[in-house]
Amino acid sequence: MITNQVLQKTVDEMKEITGVDLAVMELNGSQAASTFPTDDISSITVRAFIDSGADDEVAGKLHLYKIEDDGVTNYVLVVKGNDDRAQMVARLAISEIMALSVAYKEKFDKNAFFQNLIMDNMLVVDIYSRAKKLRIPTDSVRCAFIVETESNNEISGIDVLRSVFPTGSDDYVTEADERTYVVIKSLDPMEDEDQQAKETAEMLVDTMNTQAMVKVRVSYGRVVSEIKQVSASYKEAKMAMEVGRIFYQEKAIVSYATLGIGRLIYQLQPSLCETFLHEIYGEDIPDHLDEETLNTINKFFENNLNVSETSRQLFVHRNTLVYRIEKLQKMTGLDIRIFDDALTFKIALMVVNYMKYIKLHEF
Repeated sequence: MITNQVLQKTVDEMKEITGVDLAVMELNGSQAASTFPTDDISSITVRAFIDSGADDEVAGKLHLYKIEDDGVTNYVLVVKGNDDRAQMVARLAISEIMALSVAYKEKFDKNAFFQNLIMDNMLVVDIYSRAKKLRIPTDSVRCAFIVETESNNEISGIDVLRSVFPTGSDDYVTEADERTYVVIKSLDPMEDEDQQAKETAEMLVDTMNTQAMVKVRVSYGRVVSEIKQVSASYKEAKMAMEVGRIFYQEKAIVSYATLGIGRLIYQLQPSLCETFLHEIYGEDIPDHLDEETLNTINKFFENNLNVSETSRQLFVHRNTLVYRIEKLQKMTGLDIRIFDDALTFKIALMVVNYMKYIKLHEF
């Protein structure tokens, strides 16, 4: 349905151009848009006209017209005056409003199409037939993105995204909930598609940070070349978002194609994870490590197990760093100066985070 703001803008522009007053009335007789007071137009008059078989009707100085779509009346147009000029303006207004109605109906149908598509609510044969009817290209190269905001914001995130991907383009934007948005972006097959996807994700983060003034995390699936594969890209983006939330909290952008070890752990059975942790920690599995220890470990890993460089960046003496590493070794039996032990401990940290996430979301 066309918004009342759009209808008001339409009648205001026609009044400005032609000088003829117009009003658009809802089926219940209430005013949707008008350039003049409509207090004298009763709901009874509007309803009686709708129920009549006439396409137009004169009521004093007013002329009423039906605005129909597929034989169904959507609105009643009221025009002041009954001369030839007023009738011509009425025909123009009806044509304009009917065109708007078709455009809004198509937009709604496209939204419903993509929502059903990403949720796997359509058969393959229906996907292609409906896409053809809606004039949606079926062989465009596309990628699904999920934009998740950290908090609610006064500025509408969906409005910001729709200003970036306007109606009429081969891109699609919808709102999953008040903090999560889905973008289906069409890519140029003549350019590096993976690079385009990465740049789009970066643009989404920058746009939401600057225009919506809210921090976001963006995830995206793999690039697909057929419309039926869009749901797969969307599911990959959903997995990337959840895996990123568990293992890569420091990252603003998470790609399904680069999830690495995180994806493997996410797909493990919790029982296997518990068995692994008991092998490493015994019965005393730590819920968390203190911030100093975690910072030391992460910096040590970032510097490829280089003790000298890590101590320099942490501004601590080499012997202090060695003491911290040996303290961790006593706790776990793993010497993270040795590659195999470092890898095992890195995975163990990730598994601990995964198990904490499962317990937090099991109810």
